[in-house]
Amino acid sequence: MVSNKADAVRLADGDIAHIIKGGTQHPLTRQPLADGQLLLLLREMAPAELANSLGAADPVEFVYANGDGRFVTKVTREDGTLRATVSAAPANAFTAPSIDPVSSTNGSNGSNGSNGSHGNGANGSAHYNGNGHMQSPAKPMSVHVAPAAPNVESNGASSRPADPRSKEEIETLLRLLVSKGGSDLHLRVGEPPVIRLHGELMRLEDRPRLDREVLHAMVSSIMPDRNYEEFMISNDTDFAHEIAGVARFRANAFRDHKGTGAVLRVIPATVATVEEMGISPEVQNLCYLTKGLVLVTGPTGSGKSTTLCALIDLVNRSRNDHVITIEDPIEFVHQNKKCIITQRQVGVHTESFKTALRAALREDPDIVLVGELRDLETISIALETAETGHLVFGTLHTTTAVGTIDRVIDQFPADRQEQIRVMLADSLKGVISQTLCKKVGGGRVAAREILLSVPAVSNLIREGKAFQIPSVMQTSRKLGMIQLGDVLIDLVDQGLVEPKEAFMKATDKASFMAMLKNRGHDINFAVAQ
Repeated sequence: MVSNKADAVRLADGDIAHIIKGGTQHPLTRQPLADGQLLLLLREMAPAELANSLGAADPVEFVYANGDGRFVTKVTREDGTLRATVSAAPANAFTAPSIDPVSSTNGSNGSNGSNGSHGNGANGSAHYNGNGHMQSPAKPMSVHVAPAAPNVESNGASSRPADPRSKEEIETLLRLLVSKGGSDLHLRVGEPPVIRLHGELMRLEDRPRLDREVLHAMVSSIMPDRNYEEFMISNDTDFAHEIAGVARFRANAFRDHKGTGAVLRVIPATVATVEEMGISPEVQNLCYLTKGLVLVTGPTGSGKSTTLCALIDLVNRSRNDHVITIEDPIEFVHQNKKCIITQRQVGVHTESFKTALRAALREDPDIVLVGELRDLETISIALETAETGHLVFGTLHTTTAVGTIDRVIDQFPADRQEQIRVMLADSLKGVISQTLCKKVGGGRVAAREILLSVPAVSNLIREGKAFQIPSVMQTSRKLGMIQLGDVLIDLVDQGLVEPKEAFMKATDKASFMAMLKNRGHDINFAVAQ
């Protein structure tokens, strides 16, 4: 409101925020406020004694002060919808925090006593009760002066009052998650905490169901200030949280129709090595390239970050280079070994992936890791970086090597696709498409489809014939290439994965079913019930 020189901000549950300027209403946000979000915002601004009356039927009015000034906030409930209007406080409305809301209130042009005498303001319509609360003649409104504004960090993010018990509660759940060997903690209003253990969701039935306000307090207690600001405006945010000696966690907080929710994923405290993960020598060799593009792909939760971490660790142990990682948020923290590693977080250390990637070219990098190739411009800069003598690692949410190539090319408009095919044919050095399968006896095992750059593959990309690449992969297994179906059938043959589980993960199900049948595996699961 202040930066736009507007007269007021108008907020309502289920609607976007608006500013009022010159008597005209203008949209301020893209996302509507979720049910209950406005009440949470108002409770942060209002005095503690008003917290319980904010959502009631009677109108409420209070003054809020921060570094930008003092503001009158009027809260009403109309037709069941909570609404609020925030505007600059008139100079003669109140004197600053010298007003005592408990004893008596001195207006700028009048005073009142304990018996509720009138205070005559500029228009003579304001009345004060014995407790110093202003009331209009038509509708009673409780008016308070809000306490001092929250601390403001140098980046403009406001500090939040945090209940230490809320942080203690969520960290207790995170410790429990790690001790059980789970991968994710799910928190939802009306549900007990849920953990994902070996790929299966498991409710912690011995824990109480989470209340809306309790859950919001728990999640916000571990959010950095910047992320809390983002969350209150856009309804979701990504951040990392660390418990010393336990683990780091990648968190996503969001709002749904019930209120605040969150998913937190364990990032192991120790970096997994390529040897521990069983990454093939051919894939390890990609770490010794001086330039080119290497993509690690797969659906959410397929272990892409862990695989990339292992590859960067191999670089760190074996090369003497400068590595820049651009992540959102930073997950695995690498200590410098033979390399110098610079880790930057989007939104904290840089504005966006594309901004950081452009800047990286002026920071003398040898290797650049882009946590996510999200948009056309980021992909374009990554390709240019790979072409100009740098090794670039990146991730995409695709399930096959061929699908990855098509996804990259399809990001661009038709008139640029020919040029991108040529660039991709020259710069793409490898694609590792990964998925996780439930392991027989517990745990999970990675199935990795591997595509490596050979002249035949480069020619097919250049000519727009990516659909023929699987046949090249089929005949190039001795070079280290392998299709997902072949990886899955190998896992079944070794007794590591059940046939049904492998079938569910296969992309070409008809072909995979034929392989299972030819090798004598049980396919009764596929018989129609």
